[in-house]
Amino acid sequence: MKIAAVVLALAGFALAQSDSDNRPYELLIHKDGPVCSFVSLQKSQIHKDLLSNPNGRISWKTRVPTGENSASDVHHVLSYDKDLLDAHAESLCPLGIGRDLRTSLDIHRYAGSQQVFKQFEHADHDPPSLKYPPLDIEALGDTGPSSNRVDLVFFADGYTTGERDKFFSDAKRLAEDLSSNQTFYTVKPLLNFWGAFTPSKESGIGVGGKPKDTAFGLYRDGPELRGVLANKSDAALAGCASLGDGCDYAIVLGNDPLYGGIGGEYTSITASEANGPLVLRHELGHSIIDVGEEYDGGYAYFGVNAAPSTPSIGWSHWLSDPDAANGPVRAERSVMPLQAYPWTMMKAYEPWKVKFNSSGTYARHLIKFSLSGIPEAKDLDILLDGKHLKWSPKPGIGIDRWHYDIYNDIPLSDGTHEVQFVLKNSDRTTAQLCSVEVLEFGDEKEFVNDPSYYGAFPTFDLDNKTTYRPTYNSCLMRMVTSPDFCSVCLEGLWLSLLARVDLIDSVSASCVPPSWGPDWTRSISLDLLPLAQFREDGQSGKDRGEAYAVTWRKGGVVLEVHANKTALAVPDSAAPGVYTAEVEFMTDEVRKDEKGRLKASKVFVLDHTDSCAAKAARGEL
Repeated sequence: MKIAAVVLALAGFALAQSDSDNRPYELLIHKDGPVCSFVSLQKSQIHKDLLSNPNGRISWKTRVPTGENSASDVHHVLSYDKDLLDAHAESLCPLGIGRDLRTSLDIHRYAGSQQVFKQFEHADHDPPSLKYPPLDIEALGDTGPSSNRVDLVFFADGYTTGERDKFFSDAKRLAEDLSSNQTFYTVKPLLNFWGAFTPSKESGIGVGGKPKDTAFGLYRDGPELRGVLANKSDAALAGCASLGDGCDYAIVLGNDPLYGGIGGEYTSITASEANGPLVLRHELGHSIIDVGEEYDGGYAYFGVNAAPSTPSIGWSHWLSDPDAANGPVRAERSVMPLQAYPWTMMKAYEPWKVKFNSSGTYARHLIKFSLSGIPEAKDLDILLDGKHLKWSPKPGIGIDRWHYDIYNDIPLSDGTHEVQFVLKNSDRTTAQLCSVEVLEFGDEKEFVNDPSYYGAFPTFDLDNKTTYRPTYNSCLMRMVTSPDFCSVCLEGLWLSLLARVDLIDSVSASCVPPSWGPDWTRSISLDLLPLAQFREDGQSGKDRGEAYAVTWRKGGVVLEVHANKTALAVPDSAAPGVYTAEVEFMTDEVRKDEKGRLKASKVFVLDHTDSCAAKAARGEL
């Protein structure tokens, strides 16, 4: 792994770091079929993979949902070379993108820290079709400079001018849910959270495929509590692009109390107290870690948490059975005889029912389902082969959607079975059955359902094809009601974030006057990310094995006396030379770092031509 060395000259013994030399360009193009639209072009924060990429650029694309089953793409391209960006854009968009990229590349973009803005002015470089919304921005959780953090920004939709305070309250609640004691808690020092308010003319979000007059046009395609789409995707893209380094992941927050959301280039969610945090955690897992699903019935299974076969699993270093890491990994024995997504509005005493077949060779079974609009158990009967199954709605869920499991430690018999859902209260006019699934498992010797066990668990896509995941149900990428990632995804989260964040926040230098004798002291100090012993929440991270290791070198020779110190002090007369500071972060949450993302290095040149003593003599200190 190559670690970039940034050479800093100590002119006047104050470190001067030119960020323009260390920051690549990032180009965003929105492509819908053959039609390309320019989104933004600006200096971006580092991406460690770019430093060793033989092509001189890296690129990826994300989806912009335009319907339940349709989407366009946003292409991201990073490079230090303007010509490479131009060539990539030309190959991607042979019909052009409506403006001269070479001119755009020379435009100076806003790159300052976030502050409160009522309106952004970008007329000198924005294409006429891209309109930047007015944004009123407040910090929800600011841990450091946006140039060296991953910034998540909540954008307001369906909040009127009079609901501004409600928006910031909703956004802060969601940010705190993500980062306090669960999910993103341990990586919180790498993140900034912001709220960006744009007033809407109407309150709430649209339903039945009809958006309201809101800032981003969020709406539900039908009456079901499912995806929430944006009618004004360009506004969402423009809002994030207008913030430069200050927006890495956009979250469009809809003013609605019930379940809904969808992921992609931006994440749309609602302010549902029960489901807003669940949907947000799950969708950000897709976006930041770049993984597919773990639940059954999806269509995209990829990333650190998925494998097409047991010999190809990528989490052997997390396996609970150490012997399995050196040999064949056993697939836990399970099967899915039923998978259905009815998304149906229920009518009283008109059962929704479905039949499925069992081989009768599995020891246990589980019925999974999700529903909404039914706050009381007495209003719904669930039957398996005519026998009532006991269930209880989540306390306080009201008419919002929730996911339920009914586990039975007994086998299903060989043959045909039937599941029925019967609504018993005609007043429940919003009752909806969303999903139904039946899973069967082997006995304790064939299938381990211990939440802490890591192995190879089958996952079944919508065509019932099998891939494998690390745990039974210990990850929020499978169990959306869980607040935590599994260890495999959490490791992936660290590695993804640290691809864009440097462990060394800044470097400072100073001259220290002599307490006795004639010689001054030159001091170089590293300001590291607030991890391990530098965490600001009163926690040292020792329970997770967090620690920094710091090595200082002069002319390639290790300075043992300064081991694991964040400051280097040397006599002024002996100071001139080339110094290297190497930093490594360690945590139990990362067991494999093949690309060296938990490492950083800086090189410093101390100039002998202008010593501390000489500057003091001239009265410059």
